[in-house]
Amino acid sequence: MKKTLSVIERLHADGVIGLYAVAGAVGATFYLEPMATVDVDIFVLFEPAPLVLTLTPIYAACATLGYKAAGEAIQIEGWPVQFLAASDPLLAEAVREAVTRESDGLTTRVMTAEHLMVIALQTGRAKDHARLVMFVEAQIANMDRLREILGRHSLLEAWAKFEHRFLQP
Repeated sequence: MKKTLSVIERLHADGVIGLYAVAGAVGATFYLEPMATVDVDIFVLFEPAPLVLTLTPIYAACATLGYKAAGEAIQIEGWPVQFLAASDPLLAEAVREAVTRESDGLTTRVMTAEHLMVIALQTGRAKDHARLVMFVEAQIANMDRLREILGRHSLLEAWAKFEHRFLQP
């Protein structure tokens, strides 16, 4: 994973990708115990927003470095990496407010625990609900900050339903 993240950081340093943040299960491993995943989700801000979004420059830069596209991802050092546009307000905020974390001597940008939780709630798959329970049980998130983010993105009602379903004794 370290080699994969170093390539992503290189793409950022070279100006191929703008502000980015690691998300999904890999992002969660910066806060929780490692969990099974098949890919790495990298959300990228494209600013100013282009009229037509194309990932061609990212694919071309990766090809120059010897990394090939495989379906919706690019195989980078053994990991399929998906570069995704932070195209809605929640994702854009999550990328802007990402924190710098270190892993094995490598510094990378990772979404905050609170943003990862809100995105998981919004996505709503069973594995997202399981990850949310793990975050709550680990007491990693600042719950006041979480509620602020939920409120800004009209997800307080969804959170109340989640709490009732999964967190009530």
